Amino acid sequence: MLATLIRADEGEVRVLGHDVRRDPEAVRRVLGLAGQYSTVDDKLTGFENLELIAKLRGQRRAAARVTATELLERFRLTGAGRRLSGTYSGGMRRRLDLAAALVGSPGLVILDEPTTGLDPEARLDTWESITNLADGGTTVVLTTQYLEEADRLADRIAVIDHGRIIAEGTSDELKRATGASKLVIGLAHEQDLELAARIATEAGGQPATVDRRARRVEAAAEDGPAALARALEMLRGNEIEVLDLALSRPTLDEVFLRLTAREPRRNPVGTR
Repeated sequence: MLATLIRADEGEVRVLGHDVRRDPEAVRRVLGLAGQYSTVDDKLTGFENLELIAKLRGQRRAAARVTATELLERFRLTGAGRRLSGTYSGGMRRRLDLAAALVGSPGLVILDEPTTGLDPEARLDTWESITNLADGGTTVVLTTQYLEEADRLADRIAVIDHGRIIAEGTSDELKRATGASKLVIGLAHEQDLELAARIATEAGGQPATVDRRARRVEAAAEDGPAALARALEMLRGNEIEVLDLALSRPTLDEVFLRLTAREPRRNPVGTR
């Protein structure tokens, strides 16, 4: 709907001041889109792909060639610009997709699952490109199932379950709202596990769990740093040899699972 590819049944959405239902052409002029799968033409070079899109955006031939050259340089594809895009690696194709989405200098870019199917190196490379987009002043709307990706890239996150927004905020806000930090104690000696578990329970205020194989004790800690300080004092007082003592915050994966497991269905997206 934001990209005007499907029409909204009801409600109102504005993209940079333009109503997507009343003025879709204006929306398309200020918006770039990169879908989940690469849409570049394998039988064209990287340069030709960008030149073609620039022409479709209304640029004359000379301007389109300048645009293609600048975007290839911006996304570190100059050396491959004259090669057929079908010979590109997954990471290079994704960078070319991002470059194509920036033809015309849109104020908003929508990225749908931008790292699906990429290997770890290509994923990191794509993350860097997205970060550079945002740092350059472009607003980026990104959909992803990789919550590590959202945690790393997003200023604000909306959690969607069955088409409805069930939570929204920064990564830190979501983590604070949906779960306590976790007190983690790694021990040098197995015989200290039971005492350490009692200490963790008292310090954190919640029953501790014990992993004997890892010689590790964990307990939820509602007041976080204060619980860590209490645990450290008691461990020292009991002369327990500690290999590791940490306060672990919930991951976004844990946040998502907690939200989708317990939250009732709320208003549909776009309604209040």
